[in-house]
Amino acid sequence: MGRFGRTIVTAALAVAVVAGTAGWAAGDSQRPVTGPPPGAAAWRADTVSGRPLPDPADADPHEVARFFAGLDGAVRRELVRAHPLVVGNLDGAPLPLRYEANRLAALATGEARYASLAAPGRRILAFDPRGRGQVAEVFGDLGGAAHVAVVVPGSDNDALSHDAPRRPDTGPAGMARALWTATGGAAGDTAVVAWTGYTTPVGVGLDAAGGRLAQAGAVRLARFTAGLDAVGAPDPVLLCHSYGSVVCGLAARHTDARDIVALGSPGMRADTAAALGTGARVWAARGPSDWIADVPNVEVAGIGHGTDPTSPAFGARRVPASDVVGHTGYFAPGTRSLAAFAAIAKGDVR
Repeated sequence: MGRFGRTIVTAALAVAVVAGTAGWAAGDSQRPVTGPPPGAAAWRADTVSGRPLPDPADADPHEVARFFAGLDGAVRRELVRAHPLVVGNLDGAPLPLRYEANRLAALATGEARYASLAAPGRRILAFDPRGRGQVAEVFGDLGGAAHVAVVVPGSDNDALSHDAPRRPDTGPAGMARALWTATGGAAGDTAVVAWTGYTTPVGVGLDAAGGRLAQAGAVRLARFTAGLDAVGAPDPVLLCHSYGSVVCGLAARHTDARDIVALGSPGMRADTAAALGTGARVWAARGPSDWIADVPNVEVAGIGHGTDPTSPAFGARRVPASDVVGHTGYFAPGTRSLAAFAAIAKGDVR
C-alpha cells in the first residue's frame, strides 16, 4: 500500500474509532458563533459626546479599558442600559459593568431558560444567546484576586446547559466552583472563571475529531485572556478539559497564561509541549478509566488532534490522576487531581 493509501486508511480508522468508542456519540455539525454579539450595529451608531464607541469587532481590550476609564459613572450606566449585550461581552470593559449588563441581557431575552443567569449575586462575565448560547461565570472576586484560573470545557457545553442539573463537580460551572472551593473559596485569594465562550461540538463526531471549532474558539479565548489583562487581572491558569484542550493548544501562543493544564485530552494539535509556542508551564492529566485513552492520537487530513499530552514524548508535567473516575471526574472533591489543580491555580507549585 502506498503512502497516500495508508493516509486514507489511517484517517478512516481515526473517524471510525472516534465515532464508535464507548461513551462517544455521533455529533451534529455546528456553525461556530463568531464576531461581536447582537446589538453591535446600534452600538457603532451611538456616540459619547460626539466620540465613536470602541468597535466590538476589533477594538483592542486595552483600548476598551482606556475608553471606559475616561467616562463618568452616569455615562457608563447609560451605555449598560442601552447596549447590554455589547457591554456584557466587551473584553476590557470594567467587570461590574459587565456583570450588570449580562444580568439585564439575560432578563431581556424573555426566555425562562436564561432567567437563572440573572439571579442576585451571580457574576456573569459573558452572555451571548446566539445559537446554543455562550456564557462565562466568575466564582470569587476577579477584580481583587491574586490568582485567576479559567476552566475551558469540551463538547456539549453551552449557555443552555450551563445551569442544567449535573453532578456538582462536572460541567463548566461545577468544575469551576469545585476548584474555587479547593483554593479556599471566599476565604482565599483565587478567582475561577467557567468559560464556555466558544461553540463546542455536540457529541463527538467529525466536529470533535476536527479542529474547525477549536480554531474559532482559540481566537475567542485569546481575546478573552487579553480582556482579563486589560482590567488588571493576573496572568491566568488555563484548565482545559477534553476538546477544550484542543482550543487551549491552538490559543496557547496567543495568551499570557501562566500555566496550561490539559485534562482528559485527545491532543492539543502539537507534537510537543514546546511546539505550543508558549512560555506557560504545560501540564497534563488522564485518569485510569478515562475513555479518551481509546481515541487514536493521530492527526491526518485534519482528523485527530495529535500526540497524547500525557505521553513522555510530549514533555508536559504530569498531574496525579490515579483516583480519577471516568472522563469527568477530575474535579471531584478529595481527588489528587483537584488538589493539584488548586495548587497550580494558587501558584504553590514551582
